[in-house]
Amino acid sequence: MGAVGVGLIQLAGAALAAPAPAAPAPAAAPAPATKSATPCAITAKACVDISQKKAWLTDGKGHVIDGPVAVTTGAKGYETPTGTFSVMWKDKNHKSDEYDHAPMNNSVFFAPGDAFHEGSLQRDSAGCVHLSHADSEKFFDNLQPYDQVQILP
Repeated sequence: MGAVGVGLIQLAGAALAAPAPAAPAPAAAPAPATKSATPCAITAKACVDISQKKAWLTDGKGHVIDGPVAVTTGAKGYETPTGTFSVMWKDKNHKSDEYDHAPMNNSVFFAPGDAFHEGSLQRDSAGCVHLSHADSEKFFDNLQPYDQVQILP
């Protein structure tokens, strides 16, 4: 065998001895959001912007689950409170004690007497946040006691 044959055999042996290419690295987990996709804090699981008449439902980590959706809020003299609150309690088939047992389906109370619930999107409320039927169900199903709610002016 000539020098070229020996060189090829050595080269083939070197190729067999070379390490196998590394497996692709696993995909990195998505980075936590550093800014909310809503006008509210990242930690708010429900966000309402009264001036925009919009609300969002989030995972509490800055990612939107539902929204923006249309809302109506408190009429003059019955303003929806602004600030940061916690969900206090929920009632699927609530009837208002103040307003002739008016239905407030899918109620999620975040302040005494104030809740997200199904209601008219054609008129202002008496302080609550009105949502469409479908959106009120999503808010009811996704919000739990102690979840953070933020209401902006």
